[in-house]
Amino acid sequence: MKKDRYLIVLFFLVQNIIHNLGHAVTPDFVKSLGIQDYMFGVFFATMSFGLMIGGPLWGTIGDKGKKKLYIVIGLVLYSIGQFGFGYSNNQYLMIFFRLLSGFGVVASITLFTSHLIEVTELKERARFLAYIGAAVTLGAAIGYFLGGFIAENPVTRVFFNITNKKEIFLIQAVLNLMYVGFVMIFFQDRKCTLATTKKVGIFDSFKSLGKIDFRLFIFMIALAFITMGAINLNKFIDVYFNDKGFDALQLGTFKMVTGFISLAASVVLVPIFARFKKQIGFMIVLQVLSAAIVFYTFRANDFIKIVYSIYMLYILFKAVFTPLEQNYISSHAKEGEYGKIIGVRQSFISIGMVIGPLAGGFLYERSSLLLFDATAVTFLIGVALLIIVSILNRKNIISRESE
Repeated sequence: MKKDRYLIVLFFLVQNIIHNLGHAVTPDFVKSLGIQDYMFGVFFATMSFGLMIGGPLWGTIGDKGKKKLYIVIGLVLYSIGQFGFGYSNNQYLMIFFRLLSGFGVVASITLFTSHLIEVTELKERARFLAYIGAAVTLGAAIGYFLGGFIAENPVTRVFFNITNKKEIFLIQAVLNLMYVGFVMIFFQDRKCTLATTKKVGIFDSFKSLGKIDFRLFIFMIALAFITMGAINLNKFIDVYFNDKGFDALQLGTFKMVTGFISLAASVVLVPIFARFKKQIGFMIVLQVLSAAIVFYTFRANDFIKIVYSIYMLYILFKAVFTPLEQNYISSHAKEGEYGKIIGVRQSFISIGMVIGPLAGGFLYERSSLLLFDATAVTFLIGVALLIIVSILNRKNIISRESE
């Protein structure tokens, strides 16, 4: 059982290295095709829409068994989507392939996470979810760096015969198919007792939204707003680097540093903060501080100095926040329905990932500062909703004690 948990962490690390190879070159690649800047947000939002509709679907059918099959299918779809995005040379076809990539990749995200929850005791869940968070961030950081390095280094450009940055997406698609083989060999489905023997339809997790606890529903909405800001910050800082004259390798190096900061926070800090009883209150503090950091960072005169110092505190806070919110959400799931609740979580996150970049692309075209200020505001909206959740939790405790 313990081996299963560490294997899932390894899957997330490898997957995120591969799946982030193209991100460092995407802003420059999109511009090279003569596509307007706002389409960068549209492409990402379309992929996020695929995540949104795919998360509950894969989570629900995965709860019935055969997780490995659905993970493999999803990853193959992702490879097709990435290849099509790089080689279609048509912005409308690129939108379709981004949708396909998002729909496919969320199968592994949802089902690996639900599998980890199933094989992990409650007292250790936050710790292993933190390890996943660290693997995701570190893998993304390494992927960003490698993608930028391969695209910019003269030796690797010759070795991989890179004449156009679209070749990075071909490399990514091929490596992802090799990773599929790795998953097929080493991942084993875990048989679990379902909470119900009733046949589950693929849209049941959408229907279940009306049945979840009201406090959890408000929490999910808060998560959507926080994600909206976080994804805009994460993605448009890529464009900001490009506009500031930094190349893909410099962007990749920055992302790699953020990965190591996240890794350190996840391994050292999360196990400590996971013991706190009032985790909602702690999450509120993290988001208030995050908003303050964002307001300051993009007004500072020496951007590079600040982004490698003050901004890294935001990266640390984000690394701590993610496993705490995952643990809070998973505590509301019934045995055998972890895939469903994680799928619903993914849908709310994806709502933020759809709306954020769509609005962000147009905001960024008007002013980069306007975009980053809006990001901080969404964090504060999330804070307001988390405060409501905290109040409702307190009332629920008082109500139970008075019975």
